[in-house]
Amino acid sequence: MDPQSLVVLLVMGALAGAINSAVGSGSLLTLPVLLALGLDPGTAVRTNTMGMVFSTVGSFFGYRREISAEWRDVRPLAAIVVVTATIGSCLLLVSPPGALRVVVPILIVVALLLVVFQKRLATWIPRRGSGTSVSAAKDGRATGDVPASGVGHGGGDPDAGSSAAAYRSPGLMVSMGAASMYGGYFTAAQGILYLGLLGAFTGRSMKSVNAVKNLFSLLVNVMAALVYLVAHFAFGADVRWEGVVAIAVGALLGGYFGSHLTKRLPEWVLRGTIVVIALLALVRQILG
Repeated sequence: MDPQSLVVLLVMGALAGAINSAVGSGSLLTLPVLLALGLDPGTAVRTNTMGMVFSTVGSFFGYRREISAEWRDVRPLAAIVVVTATIGSCLLLVSPPGALRVVVPILIVVALLLVVFQKRLATWIPRRGSGTSVSAAKDGRATGDVPASGVGHGGGDPDAGSSAAAYRSPGLMVSMGAASMYGGYFTAAQGILYLGLLGAFTGRSMKSVNAVKNLFSLLVNVMAALVYLVAHFAFGADVRWEGVVAIAVGALLGGYFGSHLTKRLPEWVLRGTIVVIALLALVRQILG
């Protein structure tokens, strides 16, 4: 990659890291840019995933106390996320390049639709979820919803037992398994699915399940990155390391310095930034 392309990736990585800390889906800034720079879809996804791991690491440490409070409850679900994400990333490796050239742009469009319609999805999923109501998801008091640091074993939440049971419900496990397989394959916008599913099946607000979402996003990205790392050294799967470094540095800087700024910006500004940049990059790729 030429220096100008690396600078663009660094800037996009910084924006992605900042946006990930607020609403997620930052990969929709970096992945289309990699495609627009001429990388084939498989190489672009692998390069993007390995660079964006550093963004999810930052989010994990930012919520480490809340995650620690809920870890005992979410361990079985975390194991499912790890297994299905690994399967998804392996599927990417065996997908024919010709199929990826069609599938990846379609997945980007699907992910963009998830970004645009996230709020509608967040109210639709609870109506479909088993044993969960929209009013419970919206009103934390209806379910004893408190900040995540007060939830879990020993957290003092009177509904901790029901929350733990919800994390182990078959419906949530199957749904999260499917979402994590998608995340392992594509590693973009799975956080939106996680927020909707976790809120639906636990009856808690999306804000209160954000810590668990960050944990699962980290697990998906780490497992996918490990699979791609092994595939690179064992089977020669292409990874553009200069792109990985540029995205990683940008994501770390953006996540650290940009989190406070992005949390003050209206969500429509952040979502609009994602949609505009991703669409411009896709158009450039399609037009060649």
